[in-house]
Amino acid sequence: MADEQALRALLRDGFAALNAGDVQRAGDICNRLLGLAPKLVQAHFLVGLVALEAKDRKTAFQAFGSVTQLDPDHTAAWAQLARLFMSEGQVARADAALAEAVARQPTDPLVQDLIGMVYSLMGEYGLAEVWFDKACRARPEHPPFLLNLATNHTYFGRTEESLALYERILALQPDSPQAHWSLAAARRAQDDAHIRECARQVLRPGLHPRAQAFYYYAIGKECEDLGRWEDAFEAFSRGAAARRQTVEFDEAAEQEMFDFLEARFDTAWLSSRAPGAVDPSPIFVLGQPRTGTTLIERIISSHSLVSSAGELQQFSLAIRRLGGHRDAKRFSAGLFASALELAPRELGALYLDSTRRVRGDTPHFVDKLPQNYLCLPLILAALPNAKIVHLTRDPMDACFASFKQLFADAYLHSYEQREMARHHARYRQLMACWRDRFAGRFLDVSYEDTARDLEPQVRRLLEFLGLPFEEQCLTFYAQDTAVSTASAVQVREPAHTRSIGRWRRYEAQLAPMRDELAKFGVC
Repeated sequence: MADEQALRALLRDGFAALNAGDVQRAGDICNRLLGLAPKLVQAHFLVGLVALEAKDRKTAFQAFGSVTQLDPDHTAAWAQLARLFMSEGQVARADAALAEAVARQPTDPLVQDLIGMVYSLMGEYGLAEVWFDKACRARPEHPPFLLNLATNHTYFGRTEESLALYERILALQPDSPQAHWSLAAARRAQDDAHIRECARQVLRPGLHPRAQAFYYYAIGKECEDLGRWEDAFEAFSRGAAARRQTVEFDEAAEQEMFDFLEARFDTAWLSSRAPGAVDPSPIFVLGQPRTGTTLIERIISSHSLVSSAGELQQFSLAIRRLGGHRDAKRFSAGLFASALELAPRELGALYLDSTRRVRGDTPHFVDKLPQNYLCLPLILAALPNAKIVHLTRDPMDACFASFKQLFADAYLHSYEQREMARHHARYRQLMACWRDRFAGRFLDVSYEDTARDLEPQVRRLLEFLGLPFEEQCLTFYAQDTAVSTASAVQVREPAHTRSIGRWRRYEAQLAPMRDELAKFGVC
């Protein structure tokens, strides 16, 4: 057994290296530690953290699993496992791991905050708030904890509470890019004070492009609030350019995926499939982001027979698990190649089982992941009694709405005008293909028609879903349930037409986007 003092010193060095972002050195120290003390709990935990930083999920699973075997009372490891299981769509296993963490009533605020994050991933925003609040009470001046709690309040439409927290965060940490961006998104600007502060912060030397993006998108949003259209577009463009530096969009791989889908998933393929799972409970709302998917989801989930399950990754994760696909890309030609011969009933059953924890106790639930349009033929095969609703929107409004939105880790095509346009053209071609091949199997709903004349569209939608009309579907904005998408603030108000044709305020600046769409025959 190595000298205990030497092991403690190595652990300190390992955590210091990880905190400094030196993953290679931290990993080397982990290897030394485990060579000296193979059953050292802290060393296995450090391995897990290093693996998370290196995006090595397999090693992270193994490391945190080793920790819980060596020390069943290690709440942080249980919470980390819960988060990993959730990211894999294994909700039942995540729930079991989370129960282990919660049962031990952790007092470490880092663990409390992590438990809150896992509950948030599960869509259990009320429980998430309890744990975020615990963490904030333990460390009332720690901005990351306060930011999670503030974001949770935003999901519930508690704007005043979230604004107070954002202001508190910025008093503690004036250079918090995400807090500035969140503050801008949470309320309508009345003057340019916050714009000037963000403009000052973004000029700090050595600022990472991701941080720059937060500031520029905040400036753009508030300039729009004030009608300063040219300044808004300049800020959105700078923000998009900064964010584009931090992502790797493989357009050739995306084109390959769209070509594969169109070539292989046809009516002959669907008719050759064995029967799927007969459960009629899922309702899929899909399309492009920022096209009204959240609006339609809120309308449907206002119905007494429907719950909202949020934006679920479970369908594509079920494909990944059954097909044994290991590519790090969320969607790819390889993923769909692995799905061609999957048993539909098994795929549908795995999806239904993995969503059970998050879909409520009503007869139907809404899965509102926009990108599920890629999976549409597979959904038809695996869940033939599910309902599918597809949102349509004016191409320029749809493309510009994505271009001016800062996303987390999705929609990597949206930060350059021509890339955005080419993606949208591919999407429209694929949906036209699905519409031709699977006529009547899904409903197109126009964002513009819904915003202009709500009731007829709601009645048409509910009729397609086989649901009786209920008045509360017209007052969807009165729901007090949480919304965790970029539309969290907007859906707290009635349907409006302010966003229709908004791109025309930037017609000259958006010429590259419009020209690229025209090349592909998209008007």
